[in-house]
Amino acid sequence: MKSVKPILPLKGLKKIEIELPSSKSLTQRALVCASLAEGESQLVNPLISEDTLLLKDALVATNVEVKVVDEEKLWEIKGGFPPLLSGVKVYLGNNGTGSRFFLSYACLGKGSFIDIYGKPRLHERPVKHLVEALRKLNAKIECLEKEGYFPIRVKSNVLRSESIVLPGDVSSQFVSSLLLIGPYLPNGVEILIEGPFFSRPYVEITLEIMKEFGVEVYAEERYFKVSPGRYKPSVYEVEADASSSSYFLGLPLILGEGEVVVKNYNYFSKQGDTKFIEFIKKMGACVEPLYPKGVRVAFKGRPKAVELDLKDTPDLFPTMCVLGAVAEGKTILKGAPHLRFKETDRIKAMVTELQKIGVNAQELPDGAVIEGTQDFQPAEIETYDDHRIAMSFALLGLKTGKIKIINPECVTKSFPDFWEYLEALYG
Repeated sequence: MKSVKPILPLKGLKKIEIELPSSKSLTQRALVCASLAEGESQLVNPLISEDTLLLKDALVATNVEVKVVDEEKLWEIKGGFPPLLSGVKVYLGNNGTGSRFFLSYACLGKGSFIDIYGKPRLHERPVKHLVEALRKLNAKIECLEKEGYFPIRVKSNVLRSESIVLPGDVSSQFVSSLLLIGPYLPNGVEILIEGPFFSRPYVEITLEIMKEFGVEVYAEERYFKVSPGRYKPSVYEVEADASSSSYFLGLPLILGEGEVVVKNYNYFSKQGDTKFIEFIKKMGACVEPLYPKGVRVAFKGRPKAVELDLKDTPDLFPTMCVLGAVAEGKTILKGAPHLRFKETDRIKAMVTELQKIGVNAQELPDGAVIEGTQDFQPAEIETYDDHRIAMSFALLGLKTGKIKIINPECVTKSFPDFWEYLEALYG
């Protein structure tokens, strides 16, 4: 039987100051680089969540050593090349990013084989283009149930360098996954992107972290060249997660009043989801960067509806949906057909649940149209085991007081302490 969490209304939000968890995207990329570096690296303030722990455990299964220090505030990682493939099975839950990064990483391995599997939803998320690219690099990959999908067996083989062509409208994680292993191929790797390039900021942060670990990539708009080399052991501090920050920075607009300060937010971060700041400015929020770090958001009234292209920021879709639900006018979110292949079909899921609570919402092939309202109906929100759906509707529940979240535990994927943060808002 699934658990249900009622969300109580939050009245009279004045001002809150908080520090939020570190970035999941940055933690997972740094983990891979540190695991391939020969020597000991340190990850300072890694995100401790289901996804990051699953990837850590998968890497440990290939002979990487991870020592947890100072109550998880520091991971000491002793990497080494090549990864050891010892015939084990590694479980990656519904960690789309981690499973795709680990797939490429495992192809560098020596030994026998390794099997990669996860939750049923992970097995429904296509990785055909990544599998084909890795096979072109001479990887021995066997899809164990359905071609182009997990579960997957990777057998030890010697990789070669090739030029890879990828469609830009599938997943930027495929590009990042290949970039991360590029230095370890005999002559590096070249990647050419064809068609519209979705979620490019996620590739930018991959390049940034590779640079932190001593590898520079030649990058143009649709072309990347990684030269052969090695990652150097490094000390890397993980900044606040821009995606997780959006839930709290959006609070004043949801509630119609208040001020929120996120003290550890990097206003100038390369994380794509810092675009949330631009989005809420368009809706009427007052935003102020703080120095050396932090951001302040203040708002009073009812937010204005907006039309947004979420091509580069698909993870903001659920948050923007609930902001659209309270906004004055019709919000149009478009440009992100890849949302249908996330932890769930996020477009269908968000529209379905918004309709439950009395919001006029319609699906688009690449987004949604949402007409704001002030008249919400009581409802139990199905989360589809999707952390971002749970957290975005929890925000709306703070306004309406009529929402119950089914399976609230799904937030452990990226933000295990989310409900504690929410409880603290009541003072």
